Amino acid sequence: MPFYGLCDCNNFYASCERVFDPSLEGRPVVVLSNNDGCVIARSNEAKSLGIAMGQPFFQLRETIRRADVAVFSANFPLYGDMSRRVMGVLRRLVPATEVYSIDEAFLDFTGMDDADFDALGHRIARTVRRHTGIPVSIGIAPTKTLAKIASKLCKRYPKLDGACFMHRPEDIRKVLGRFPVNDVWGVGPRWGRMLAEQGVCTAWDFAQLPREWVRRRMGVTGLRTWCELHGEACIGFEEHPADRKRIATTRTFDRDTEDFGELHRRIARYAALCAAKLRAQGSVCGAVSVFLLTNRFREDRPRHYEHVVLPLSVPADSTLELTARAVEGLRRIYRRGVAYKRAGVILSDILPRCGFQGDLFDATDRAKHDRLMAAVDALNAAYGRHRVVTAAEGCGPLPQHRDRLSRPFTTDWEGLLRVKAT
Repeated sequence: MPFYGLCDCNNFYASCERVFDPSLEGRPVVVLSNNDGCVIARSNEAKSLGIAMGQPFFQLRETIRRADVAVFSANFPLYGDMSRRVMGVLRRLVPATEVYSIDEAFLDFTGMDDADFDALGHRIARTVRRHTGIPVSIGIAPTKTLAKIASKLCKRYPKLDGACFMHRPEDIRKVLGRFPVNDVWGVGPRWGRMLAEQGVCTAWDFAQLPREWVRRRMGVTGLRTWCELHGEACIGFEEHPADRKRIATTRTFDRDTEDFGELHRRIARYAALCAAKLRAQGSVCGAVSVFLLTNRFREDRPRHYEHVVLPLSVPADSTLELTARAVEGLRRIYRRGVAYKRAGVILSDILPRCGFQGDLFDATDRAKHDRLMAAVDALNAAYGRHRVVTAAEGCGPLPQHRDRLSRPFTTDWEGLLRVKAT
């Protein structure tokens, strides 16, 4: 019988900060989004204070002062490097891994049928913690959906000591009977509301629905989740992540701005970031979307949201082409006198680079674009992001607030910890 695991890093961003500052253990910790806008990660102590995910920072100042909460600006290079270290440890311990997100990975235990999975799960959790300093929750079960539920139990019940092997039918039934259906992987808010209207509150309630009803109301995806709850493995294991079907770069600004020049520079930078990701996976895109959004917390100003989708006559991956299209979209939706707080560029209609239909009348020298983009990517990879940019992006970093940024402990020589011998 095959078994799958899920390794989920506990409060990952906050845990990364604690690795390099042990004095933070037991103290509430929150990590803020770009430009210190809102909360994107919380330690358990911060959660117990009622601090909500996505809560604006300005609403928390009194709570932070009163409860001595440690606040950090998001240090994404550090978190990305720590994630790579965790995934590297996992790859040495199991036959195959599927990286699901920056702080989650599925584990494939094929070929380890005689293993004591309960002991193995605890050994994996201890090894990751010892080698990286990051606490993790390991869930092991006959399907990926059940493994996700098992990993959540580890966080809910500290007595499990970081690992939960859930395989006996009576144990699965007991757990599903108490597990909210909204929290089941693959259900989502829309289906959760629909199921609630049908009186389905727990995962067990969902599993007891007739198979044909699920297929008719929720399609193949919902049926796959239903089967997984019954112990039937329906979600395949992908050791190599699939190409993304949608690539986006969106940011909240450090301040409201109505300056078209600044917005122009930001949109160009976001388009360049998206284009680099697109090339990295060997794809092209057929459409570029741009949006602008005002500050939803400013009640003294009118709220405004605009977006536009611009198709490309020929799918492309060139920064030059995608930037020009994104800037054209900005010109269409920008309104003079409106102060914007957030913007983004989204690439869609993504196809493999070698399998798209060209245009007989296309006048672009695509071979020249390919050579130029390859050179730009190589230089930026060797010397750092944004070393070579388009003129539309301007020189230097975009303005941002990162007043509480920790040091780049593992990604910059200048950020290394210094140890003094006494």
